[in-house]
Amino acid sequence: MKEIYLDNHSNTKLDERVLEAMLPYLKENYGNAQSMHCLGEISKDALDKARKQTADLINAKENEIYFTSNASEANNLAIKGIADAYKQKGKHIVVSAIEHFSVLNSLKRLEQSGYTVTYVPVDKYGFVSLDELTKALKNDTVLVSIQHANPEIGTIQPIEEISKIVHEKGILFHTDAVCTVGTIPVDVEKTGVDLLTFSGSQFYAPKGAAALYVKKGVRVTPQIDGGIQENGRRSGTENIPAIIGFGKACEIAKNEMAQNQAKIVSLRDNLITGIQNKIEYAFLNGHPEKRLPNNVNFSIEFIEGEGMLLFLDQKGIYITSGSACTSKALKMSHVLSATKIDTAIAQGSVLMTLSKHTTQEDIDYILKEFPPIVNRLRDMSPLYAYFIKTGKRQDAGPGSDFGHEHEHEAEAE
Repeated sequence: MKEIYLDNHSNTKLDERVLEAMLPYLKENYGNAQSMHCLGEISKDALDKARKQTADLINAKENEIYFTSNASEANNLAIKGIADAYKQKGKHIVVSAIEHFSVLNSLKRLEQSGYTVTYVPVDKYGFVSLDELTKALKNDTVLVSIQHANPEIGTIQPIEEISKIVHEKGILFHTDAVCTVGTIPVDVEKTGVDLLTFSGSQFYAPKGAAALYVKKGVRVTPQIDGGIQENGRRSGTENIPAIIGFGKACEIAKNEMAQNQAKIVSLRDNLITGIQNKIEYAFLNGHPEKRLPNNVNFSIEFIEGEGMLLFLDQKGIYITSGSACTSKALKMSHVLSATKIDTAIAQGSVLMTLSKHTTQEDIDYILKEFPPIVNRLRDMSPLYAYFIKTGKRQDAGPGSDFGHEHEHEAEAE
């Protein structure tokens, strides 16, 4: 059976060149980077090289890169670390309503300790309201954290503009750039961010390797107590093989980003156009243009996302119905909820994320198999049967046409 993996926001396939770079540090070069013997020095030199490769990808300085085990840890370090380090200034934090749960749940923990949080709304495309952001900033605001791009709907925020608004008030700015670093150009000097989270699992490095950029001069309280690793900001024996892989993946991403992006955007647009042409009442979530190169998120009317996932899985097509951290939760995505999409429509959302390994043959196969699956599920749907019979939504009031509002939105896009 043909297998097509379109769940690349969850994890990407390891690049063979990355694996090759890692292997010596899984076998003969197993020394601890903090040990003062030959094997330790070999690991330390490799660690330093990986840090430079990582810094070069985002135009940072090597001493501004702190390796972590994953992006959730990096987000926790950024949010909680800044909150504690600057608590004398204030205990107010501002974030968007569509942040990753590692940010949102960190804030819940801080709220239990007396901090206050303002959640800035987004529009139907997922863009943060800049007016609401400006209004939310206070004298005691110590941090603003806004995702660079959302992994579920793909919308890319105007991060440089947000950074200027935040810094005009003398407030620190963190961005979760997990979905953008390694996929599109990200320059910490141009964006002006003070802290930035990114993860190698998004661009063909191994799981277990991520990093937090902390601009020189910014204070962050460590969240793991222990040794002197990562300049004392992240204790614990370094995962050298994973970090080596991360660094190599950063080097490859920097060199091959332009060609990968061009290829993936073309395939993404073919997939979006194909779904819109072959499936009625399919609505694209997120901005149609200002979106991640590899992100395709549709809400398919009358059916649930889980059903589509199961039938596609039987055809060897692996996708998800939302972010990797919520796809198993039987509730509406907080991201789609924030865009104010109709709840019934949101239940039929599917997320497909492409990679540099995706081919046009893969897209053609999906466009062949997906429409019949939708038709099969709709044939079993009482909501669809009611619509075919009456032309109305089952829960709509007298005289209202099903999908009328969304048809106009689609035309506008």
